[in-house]
Amino acid sequence: MALVAGSVSRGVRERRKRLATACGLMLAAALLAGCNSLMNAGSIGPNAAIVGKDVSSGPEEHARIVAAYGGIYHDAKLEQNVARIVGRIVAASDQPDQPYRITILNAPAINAFALPGGYLYVTRGLLTLANDSSEVAAVLAHEMAHVTANHAIERQNKARNAVIVSRVVTDVLEDDDGRLALASSQRSLASFSRQQELEADAMGVKTIGRAGYDPFAAARFLATMAAYANYRSASGPTLEKAPDFLASHPSTPQRVEFATKAARQFGAPGIGDRDRDRYLAGIDGVVYGDDPSQGYVRDRTFIHPTLGVGFSVPDGFVIDNTSDAVLATGADGTALRFDAVALVKGADLGQYLASGWVNGLDESSIRRFSVNGMPAASANASAKGWEFRIAIVQAPTGATYRFIFANEEATKGLDHAASLTVSSFQKLDQQALARLRPLSIKIVKARPGDTQATLAAQMRGVNRPQELFRVLNDFDPGAPVPAGTRVKVVTD
Repeated sequence: MALVAGSVSRGVRERRKRLATACGLMLAAALLAGCNSLMNAGSIGPNAAIVGKDVSSGPEEHARIVAAYGGIYHDAKLEQNVARIVGRIVAASDQPDQPYRITILNAPAINAFALPGGYLYVTRGLLTLANDSSEVAAVLAHEMAHVTANHAIERQNKARNAVIVSRVVTDVLEDDDGRLALASSQRSLASFSRQQELEADAMGVKTIGRAGYDPFAAARFLATMAAYANYRSASGPTLEKAPDFLASHPSTPQRVEFATKAARQFGAPGIGDRDRDRYLAGIDGVVYGDDPSQGYVRDRTFIHPTLGVGFSVPDGFVIDNTSDAVLATGADGTALRFDAVALVKGADLGQYLASGWVNGLDESSIRRFSVNGMPAASANASAKGWEFRIAIVQAPTGATYRFIFANEEATKGLDHAASLTVSSFQKLDQQALARLRPLSIKIVKARPGDTQATLAAQMRGVNRPQELFRVLNDFDPGAPVPAGTRVKVVTD
């Protein structure tokens, strides 16, 4: 996901969250299938590395997690990398006979977690952020420690209770797509107590130290995650995403200090294996950010290759491709939500707007027009202290898309954003689609004279590339890059 440069005040962030919520209040149950990262999933796919004997518990939870995180990421080289790390730390753990089934989740979120029965998960987002095998080992050993200490059983029970409560809520709201149940169960996966986290930290550091990995990797990766979170927050809030690892494992000074203290039991910094070059070779070519099958963002444009559609937002807007829909927020407080609705091809779009799903609709404002040869309709609404601009566009295939703009006031920015964005909506031809390339991690070797700036100049499709380069490669600002050093860049 491309991020927009510039800091955003806390007040503006909170306002953006409220605006996105206001847009959500107006939606019917239908969601954009193409932007939705959820998919039906059953057993573990062929790319899931299995360590130890077969396990039988947790298939229901496994299917739910795979669905919630965009499916399984297929990359044989990456699987072998992770399987090697897991095999090494399992052998050094307090329970070397415990079998683990490893799944790489196709999500850009920074996350890893485990369930009872030996189900262990890590996202490709976390794997692209890590810089060596010892950092991944630290994260996975931490999660394995939760299972060993029975923390995961407590969390699993909380998840089940959250789903039951949410199902009652969704029944009352007639929200039969189960979004609230899924959201609550995801949140419950990120809820260990402070004491449990510290206990897992200590056990994880002990395990990777025994395995011969750098025991200081845990503290190092906590700091990297904090730097990445700061990079992202400078561009505004990330809305309605799957919970990430840092949200449940905050990189507080106390936690970094605790992990560093545990590591010192093995010796001074510099000991242990990092296995950096082999690890970087294993993540070369891995998709970075949004998966193209779910649509992705380039600067101010959202593109969905599978659906063959795209649109652009005005300057100053931040686009966020969430699990439910595409969201965008502008500097003036205008918020956008883009999703889809199931309508019959050729349906009267103006009649759909007036069908009762929009509270406070001004029926006199309904207007029928065309957007790049496609039938469209728009209307204004006022409800619960918000001003809305709504537009519906039907593609030649019959797929119908919905834009909802909201602001606390009927500003010029609201009308401008609605007009500009909707008019940019278009079907992409095959030639344009063929030119599109997803972002991925590329490993390059620094040449004599290279600096952070020259290497960051190779980045494509991201904002503030120098800052992201530093975060991805764990460099301090201004630090030299010795010739021959392998580094990560993001490119298409």
